[in-house]
Amino acid sequence: MKFLPSLLIVTTLLASAQSFASNKARDVIYGEDNRQDVFESRNSAFVELSKSTAAMISTDNLKSLSSGEIQISAASLQSRGICAKERFSKQITAANCSGFLVAPNVLVTAGHCIKSDYDCSASKWVFDFKVDHADQTTVTVPSSAVYSCKKIISRSLDSSTKDDYAVIELNRPANDRRPLAFRKKGKIARGASLVVIGHPTGLPTKIADGAKVRSHSTKFFVANLDTYGGNSGSAVFNTRTSEVEGILVRGDNDYVYDSNLGCQVSNVCTNDACRGEDVTYITNIEALKKL
Repeated sequence: MKFLPSLLIVTTLLASAQSFASNKARDVIYGEDNRQDVFESRNSAFVELSKSTAAMISTDNLKSLSSGEIQISAASLQSRGICAKERFSKQITAANCSGFLVAPNVLVTAGHCIKSDYDCSASKWVFDFKVDHADQTTVTVPSSAVYSCKKIISRSLDSSTKDDYAVIELNRPANDRRPLAFRKKGKIARGASLVVIGHPTGLPTKIADGAKVRSHSTKFFVANLDTYGGNSGSAVFNTRTSEVEGILVRGDNDYVYDSNLGCQVSNVCTNDACRGEDVTYITNIEALKKL
């Protein structure tokens, strides 16, 4: 995943039948595919956490309806070159990045998702972008679930340290959902269990648990999370504490070309193989210490 927003990543499928042609790392499935739609999850704690996660969606993909709802439109995963047999292939791919609430009007995402004031103004942050059944092809949300980026509070995208985060102020408080708790000091232990919530390949909200911390670096840790482009900015939680440990920012290749099917399929590795997925420590963000 992650240095390229998911819709830009998926568009490359139409230009190349060989692979996702990019010099940036993305993501992969490790072991079993643990992604679940929100309606599938039987973990009430995970479902509650998902309410405070949001999708970064271009204003071009949002339409106001006379009912007062907002319709979210985008091409399906299959229509963007992914094989029909892939999970969620009929669902729309509207999200460019993911984010999560840390204060009523403050949201955290990846630094490569918000690079400028233009990025701030060109997209909305949409909560409750989810489906109610597996083959749902259209999604609407209440207008109250859609927020604008008012300003960038703090941001880092450092090529040398690989630090990658952005903190933005929303145009109004999200008083109908709870800000997420996050680690304020120290580091999660190697081998600790993780769950990530966000928008893989721009899809409606997915919850993916069953992952563990592999190793630590100065500014990030590495884990075997089932994530894709579009998960950039996703909250990565400590399964035991439900606290945010970090921000999903980079990983291995999402898809590989299946010459027999003539389309792309998910890249699959064993739990201990491939490069792993990089997660920026939430404790790197000095601006959050003031909350």
